[in-house]
Amino acid sequence: MSNWDKKLFIDHLREECNREVAKVGVAIIEFAEKHADDITWGRGSDHGTLTYRCNTDVGPLPLFHMTSIGQLNLQINFMRNKEVPPMVVRDLVLKLESNFLRDYDEIEYSSDVFVSIDELFHTENQLEKFLKTMEGATYRLRQ
Repeated sequence: MSNWDKKLFIDHLREECNREVAKVGVAIIEFAEKHADDITWGRGSDHGTLTYRCNTDVGPLPLFHMTSIGQLNLQINFMRNKEVPPMVVRDLVLKLESNFLRDYDEIEYSSDVFVSIDELFHTENQLEKFLKTMEGATYRLRQ
């Protein structure tokens, strides 16, 4: 049973993070509610976690996790280890690399880690591109 829900998560996010990070977090939650096949809320006692999943041929697949303390975990390596079509992973990686100006190759990004939202998103445009990338990946993974 989940300890967290949308209201608790957003309240904690607004408590723990600056206004801009909270704004990005709320936008990601609203996106997730609209596009995810499954959203789960964490059971932790220190902070909440949202997991965004979409249905695929190999079952429900998480694309990212977000915490109520303003962190995002992109599940790139997790997808690399599943039977996800390489074209989908490659497209996702290229779009994320160009959006965040970070390397997500297997050498530079060898494990999926939580990164502060304020380190990833500096402009509204980056948020929009991230959400479009996740929407596209979700659509392609469902096929």
